[in-house]
Amino acid sequence: MNNISNFCLTLNPEHEEMIRNLSYIPVGLGERVFSKNCLSDKTGDTIYQKNPFYGEYTFHYWIWKNYLKNIKTEWVGFCQYRKFFLKENNFQKPNNLNDLNKSILKNLDINSDFDCILGIKSSVENYKFSKIIKNHFLEFAKNPSKLFFKKKRSLKFHFDLFHGKGNLDLAIDLLDDEYKNDFKLFMNRETFFNPHNMFVCKTEILRKYYEVIFPWLERCEKKFGFRNLEGYGLKRIYGFLAERFLSFWFPKNYRIKELPIIVEDLSNYKNLKVLQN
Repeated sequence: MNNISNFCLTLNPEHEEMIRNLSYIPVGLGERVFSKNCLSDKTGDTIYQKNPFYGEYTFHYWIWKNYLKNIKTEWVGFCQYRKFFLKENNFQKPNNLNDLNKSILKNLDINSDFDCILGIKSSVENYKFSKIIKNHFLEFAKNPSKLFFKKKRSLKFHFDLFHGKGNLDLAIDLLDDEYKNDFKLFMNRETFFNPHNMFVCKTEILRKYYEVIFPWLERCEKKFGFRNLEGYGLKRIYGFLAERFLSFWFPKNYRIKELPIIVEDLSNYKNLKVLQN
């Protein structure tokens, strides 16, 4: 029996059976119709209407308000229909669903010397030069040193560039005093973050995370709203804020292990079954 409750989020009802075949718990988001046996963010105390802005965090909110008491495993984890945690760094690209099943994280050693798992850090220093110039030429014209010296491209600079200049500072000002200064330093100094809003943690830690992240995002809503968030970078600002914050909050408070994340869309395995575990 797995000691991780692994929730796998998808927008496609055709993935539901495959997710179960991987011994994960399917979660259906978006407007398409899933089976009654698939978890959703549309019942009980919910903010599912905010999914275009919050992304996977509408489901996190649903768990916080409706489902935490139902999680009986020591660990809980979150992945997506096209992104999964791998058990180890050495792996080969899977040829079928069975290969994928053998490679992805299912259990953890009961004597693990960490409290949380995050994806291996991703750098914002190496963002494609051509894409930056194409979309943000004026910003680099004002700050040419950031064009030539990658170390100047901090998480804050990257966030300002792609999610609205100054929005990060406005959001940080709304954080609890316990984290405000440290998170600001983190965003100004660091050039790496743990990507994709994916994590595994002890179930007892999950509630503590939710009790910090959701009151903060709610305060951010009052500042940014929803009406004028145009373009993906702005429309999903609440999800991007959460992604940067988890890269700060988990390592600040707990022992972390990093694992690789494989990008492998379940749609590539349509109608295939798991042959063995």
